[in-house]
Amino acid sequence: MPETESAPWEYTLYIPNDVRSVTVSRRTLRLILTMHGLIRLVDVAELLAAELVSNAVRHTKGPAALRVRWAAGVLRIGAWDADPQPPESVSELGLSEEGRGLVLIRACADLWGWQPLSRDGRRGKYVWCELAAA
Repeated sequence: MPETESAPWEYTLYIPNDVRSVTVSRRTLRLILTMHGLIRLVDVAELLAAELVSNAVRHTKGPAALRVRWAAGVLRIGAWDADPQPPESVSELGLSEEGRGLVLIRACADLWGWQPLSRDGRRGKYVWCELAAA
C-alpha cells in the first residue's frame, strides 16, 4: 500500500544537458507520485516538470536537476540549471514563439517562482511550481 500523503518526502534527479532528460524526468516523476499514492496529480505534474526541465536543458549548457518535494499537502516541482539569469517574466513574453512554457506553468500551477541558487560551487537558478492536493 502507498505511503500516506501526510509524511513529507523529497527526491532530486540530477540530469545531463540532453533533450532525453525531459522524458527521463517525466517518467521518474510519474513513478514517484504513483508510489506515494498521488496518482491524481500525475498528469499536471508531468506537464509542469517537462516544461521546467525542458527550459533548463534548452537554455543552458551545463547539468540540471529535477527536485520533487511533498510537504503539508503541497507538491513542489523544481528544476535547477547552471544559468543564473532569471527566466523571462510572463508579462514580457506576449505572443512570442519562445517562452510559452512559463505561461503554461502559470496557468496550471497554484504558485510558481524562481530564485538564484548555488550548487557545488556553481551558480545557477531554481525555477519551481506548486500543486496543492485539494
